[in-house]
Amino acid sequence: MSSDNAASPYSKTNPFSAKITENRLLNAPGSAKETRHFIVDIEGSGLSYTVGDSLGVFATNQAKEVEELLTQIGATGDELVSPKMLKLETPITLREAWTSRLALAGPTPMLLKTLVEKVSDEAEKAGLAELLDPENKDNLKPWLEQRHYIDILQEFSSAKFSAQELVDLQRKLMPRLYSIASSPRVSPQGVHLTVAIVRYETLGRERVGVCSSFMADRVDVSETPVPIFVSNSHFGLPEDHVERDIIMVGPGTGIAPFRAFVQERAGQGGSGRNWVFFGDQHEATDFLYADEWKNYLASGDVAKLDLAWSRDQAEKVYVQDKMREAGAELWKWLEGGAIFYVCGDAKRMAKDVDRALHDVAAEHGGMSEEEAVAFVKQLKKDKRYQRDVY
Repeated sequence: MSSDNAASPYSKTNPFSAKITENRLLNAPGSAKETRHFIVDIEGSGLSYTVGDSLGVFATNQAKEVEELLTQIGATGDELVSPKMLKLETPITLREAWTSRLALAGPTPMLLKTLVEKVSDEAEKAGLAELLDPENKDNLKPWLEQRHYIDILQEFSSAKFSAQELVDLQRKLMPRLYSIASSPRVSPQGVHLTVAIVRYETLGRERVGVCSSFMADRVDVSETPVPIFVSNSHFGLPEDHVERDIIMVGPGTGIAPFRAFVQERAGQGGSGRNWVFFGDQHEATDFLYADEWKNYLASGDVAKLDLAWSRDQAEKVYVQDKMREAGAELWKWLEGGAIFYVCGDAKRMAKDVDRALHDVAAEHGGMSEEEAVAFVKQLKKDKRYQRDVY
C-alpha cells in the first residue's frame, strides 16, 4: 500500500513548511545514546501517509560552522553566488547557500585537486602531494570522511578561494529520510519520528548530524518552520495484511516503522499475529516505547516480543541471536506464510539478520545451504522479505 499525494501541491521539490509539535527524549538518564521522538504537524498540507512511508526533512547547517567558513575566506556572507550544483535562475547570498543549500561536510577529492593550484606554502604543497599520491589512494577516503570543508581550508590556509570558486566545489545539502513511526489511523495529521541524534568528535572538533541536530537543537517546538515531504516506499503492509502473520526485526531506531505497523493492525480484528524483535544496549535506559510494547503484549496485539540487550551481560546479545534461539517457531511462522521485515543499520545488523534467516531455513527447514539461499530469494520475490535499511 502507498499513500497518494497527487492532490497535494507539496513534494520534494516543493516541500511543506511544517512545525514540530513534540520533541521528547526516549532514553532514560545514564544512556550512552540520545534517541528522540518527534511529532511533525502536517495539517493544512493536503499530504497523507501510510505505514512504511518515510518523511523527508530539509535541515539547515549550524550557524557557527557557517560563520567559521565566512571568516576563513574573508567573506561577509552577502556575496552573491550561483553554485553549479543548484542550477539557479538567480544568484543567492553566500550565507543562504551555506546555511540551507550546500553541504559543509563531505569534501570531495576535487577540492584537493583544486588546492594543488592554489596552495603557496611549501609544507602544505608537500602534504597535499602525499595525500594525492596514487600509492596512498586507500587512505584518501577515510582522510576526507574525517573532515569538513572548514578543516581542509584551515589545514591548507595558504590557498585563497573566492566565494564562487568554493561553492562550485560543494555538494547539495540533501534532505534526510526518516521512517515514519505512526499510523494514520492513530495520528493522521501528526507524523511521528524516532530519531537517533548524531553527535561525535573528530580532529578535536565536536560534530553533529546535520538533520538530527537541526530537529533536536535548532528547531523551536511549534515555531520554527521545517520543510518536509512524504516519501512513498516499497516497504509496507500488503492489502491482505490483517490475515497475515508478520515478523518485524528492528533494533534501535529501526523499531520506528514497526511501531506504525502494530498501530495499524491493532484492533482491526484480523487473525494476523505480530512478532517483534527489538534490541539496544541496556534494557533500563534504551527500551524505546517500553510501556507501549508491554501494553501491546498484554492486549495480545503483539503475540511475541523478543528483546536483545547487548550490554546487560558479559556476552553481547543481538536480535540475530534471538532469532536463532527462536528458530523452530520462526520457521513455523514462515512456513505458515508470515512476512519477514527488517529495518535499521545496513552495514552490520541487516547482514547479520540475513545470515540468521538463512541459518533458520537450513536448520529448521532441513535445507542445504543452496536450498536456503533459494528459499530466501523466493521470499524476496514474493515480497515476504522486506528491508528498510540505511
